[in-house]
Amino acid sequence: MPKTSIRQLIATEKPLVTPLAHDALSARLIERAGFKGLAVGGSALLAARYALPDIGLAAFGEMLAGIRDIIAATDLPLVVDGDDGYGDVKSVAHMMETFLQLGVSGVVLEDQLLVAKQPGDSGATAVVPTNTMVDKIKVAVATCANTEMQLIARCDAYKLEGLSAAMRRAERYLAAGAHGLFIPGLSSVEELAEVGKAFKGVHLMTAQFEGRPTWLTPSQYFEMGYRQLTLPGLLIPRLVNCMDETLQELNHFMETGQPLTTYPIASAQKALEQALKFEKWKSFSKSQ
Repeated sequence: MPKTSIRQLIATEKPLVTPLAHDALSARLIERAGFKGLAVGGSALLAARYALPDIGLAAFGEMLAGIRDIIAATDLPLVVDGDDGYGDVKSVAHMMETFLQLGVSGVVLEDQLLVAKQPGDSGATAVVPTNTMVDKIKVAVATCANTEMQLIARCDAYKLEGLSAAMRRAERYLAAGAHGLFIPGLSSVEELAEVGKAFKGVHLMTAQFEGRPTWLTPSQYFEMGYRQLTLPGLLIPRLVNCMDETLQELNHFMETGQPLTTYPIASAQKALEQALKFEKWKSFSKSQ
């Protein structure tokens, strides 16, 4: 079980930076790099484990299988993607109870309509009525009452209804008991600042992507009021790019004999062995 919780880290980090793990190995590498917590993104997990897009194709059990692997691999506290709770309020309660038993430290519950779900922050095409989301939040919060678990309400209404309407929804979500908020897709620093000012003091999360106008330093986000920063597009696109380029080079080598681009094999192997805790397992053989 993690020694600390996301709730505790939010109170001390400025802000808490949680890279997204998509499998057990990436979780180990995040821990090895010195980060204090991590997040599990649905899009990245589905891509890595099932080669599927995050458009509502996976059931709770399929997502849970990947999350279990990650939890078993690290002692870091983690926030997981709870999608829409995988159904009605009964499903939300079941999901929260399951995550509590596993030791999950935070859950993001979203108001996207599952049958119209879009990946990442690419823009929801439909959201549930505010009252429906409020009912789910109340059940989720009641299920994790008197625990360290954080329930973060994700409001995907920004691109559909505008920022003001999304913020009104967010206020309702907080009033229903949500411990934190996440309004994805904000397209300017000014909008980030407006949300940060309105909800300063709340466990406010933001997800950012390289190359966008909103790509700022963690300290800048913290000054605006954000307490947790996640980076959904950081690891898996780089991983895909590296594997794709390597395989293309290998194919070219097979055809022409032209050598592959060199890379620091020794340091990469060392990082892999440390992430796999190779010496720990090797020590069992030495003791026999």
